[in-house]
Amino acid sequence: MIPAPANFMPSRAKLKNTGSFYEVLGGSNEFRWSFLSQHGSLAGMNAVSLAKMLGLICLLICTGMASAAPWKRHIIDNTSRGADGVRLMDINGDGRPDIATGWEEGGVVRAYFHPGKAKVKQPWPRVEVGKVNSPEDALFADLDGDGDADVVSCCEGRTRSVFFHWSPVNDPQREVLPWRTEIVPVTRGKQSWMFALPLQINGGGIDLVLGSKGAGASIGWLRSPKKPRDMKAWQFHRWYDAGWIMSLVKHDLDGDGDLDVLASDRKGKSSGILWLENPGLKPMQANPTRRWAAHRIGVDGKEAMFISISQDKKIYAAARPNQVFVLRPGRDVRKRWQSEKIVFPPKKYGTSKAARAADLDGDGHPEIVVTCELAHGEKSGVFYLKQKGGKWVDHNIGGPAGIKFDRIELLDLDGDGDLDLLTCEEREFNAVLWYENPHR
Repeated sequence: MIPAPANFMPSRAKLKNTGSFYEVLGGSNEFRWSFLSQHGSLAGMNAVSLAKMLGLICLLICTGMASAAPWKRHIIDNTSRGADGVRLMDINGDGRPDIATGWEEGGVVRAYFHPGKAKVKQPWPRVEVGKVNSPEDALFADLDGDGDADVVSCCEGRTRSVFFHWSPVNDPQREVLPWRTEIVPVTRGKQSWMFALPLQINGGGIDLVLGSKGAGASIGWLRSPKKPRDMKAWQFHRWYDAGWIMSLVKHDLDGDGDLDVLASDRKGKSSGILWLENPGLKPMQANPTRRWAAHRIGVDGKEAMFISISQDKKIYAAARPNQVFVLRPGRDVRKRWQSEKIVFPPKKYGTSKAARAADLDGDGHPEIVVTCELAHGEKSGVFYLKQKGGKWVDHNIGGPAGIKFDRIELLDLDGDGDLDLLTCEEREFNAVLWYENPHR
């Protein structure tokens, strides 16, 4: 028998295009020394030893294939550190979704342009729109109404400020002329800003709903002035006292024709899921300081992470350590919603980070995609849940690569008719990435 070195991990074995058989078996120096000390080369092996070697190779290859990621991974960008979220908008009018991402440890904010079907599996064209410290969230919004999408970044850490990155005028590709970064004075050093949501509230320009974490955390309205480029004229109105806001989602929850704000609060006495009721255009015009009524609807006392909502008003919520909640409204959406709790195996996956539902395999029924943090070792950080026989069964997507993933977007990136998974990883291989749905 050929002894395998102590640090050899069969489940991590990968084939390499080198023609070297010991690299098929992991390529460690210990294994190389062990083989060469006994046989010198393949030619030095007798028939029995060679048969054992080939059997071991087949076993390890099959083991490696079994543990590999079922969905193929494509890297959009991996040239900075701490990719923290993906937010979408078609900013160049080509009908394809572009991406805004803040790189928290790298201190940069970037926009990525969908390159079209032929090149979508390659790194995407990008532009750096600004440099700020500790960007936690980045998103597109046409802040000044000039028809070009600008970028907003929300920063925590020592920065604790919101920044606008103004798109250059008359530069369709947004690559030649420089972007201009300005701080929003009313937010400077005030809170650890975590998330922003574009929403027109009082009939003026594009406003922002902001969420934060830590001391003095809140959800509130960053009100757009008549001249949006006048940074000192932006005002902040506090709506809700928070612990640690993870998600802000706009949706007409009460069916009255205006958009309300759904939120997940991760920490403190207020942890759980709630929604803030839009009082309407006229009341907000009459009293801009008016607080929106908060309705708590579920997952109380849990560490509610990123959430999403379907068109039929089902909320999918990731909750640490290893749970996903599905909330369904009753007759009165202002009262507690019906809750279904799904527990997934903690030995196979990391801790819950985000959840989103969609029909992945075309059978007409939604699956629930989940991303994770703390996916160390052989744990996967990306998987989906499919209902079968009244039970939710887990299916691996990402394999063991990656430790800390973020919020999810499900969309057909390669134009083959099924939904792919867009996310980012910010600890192990640091990337904006997508997983290719294999069902078509």
